[in-house]
Amino acid sequence: MADDAFLFLLPERHPRLGAALAAVGDLECSETPAVHGWLQAHGVSASSEEVRIVPFDAAEFIPEGAEQLPIPLSPDEAVRVEQACAPRSVTDMETELLQFRETTQDWEGLVHRALTAGIPAPRIARLTGLDPQEIGRLVL
Repeated sequence: MADDAFLFLLPERHPRLGAALAAVGDLECSETPAVHGWLQAHGVSASSEEVRIVPFDAAEFIPEGAEQLPIPLSPDEAVRVEQACAPRSVTDMETELLQFRETTQDWEGLVHRALTAGIPAPRIARLTGLDPQEIGRLVL
């Protein structure tokens, strides 16, 4: 494994770039002391919407001055990161949110993907039936 992606902290009031780390799902490197220490040093959790990830070749999109950490990924994880960072249509995302009512698996990842796609938190609550306060907890 090499440095295949970057974690970074999205500055306040900055457009959402990359994908929320939580939207990608479990990554092997997330359990390393380096990532735990980096998150702890910045006072954020891995589920925070401000903890973002981009593939290595998209590093130029990281905002200037943003705290960042290069991380290794397995080939499967690299594909998941690229897919999570790829733009999705709002219609496709809303369809997935509606389907959520039939399953409750990985609701946090789904919400992070919807927020990344630009769907407002109140609309996510209406489409999924989730408690708006739970969604709001992820936005902070």
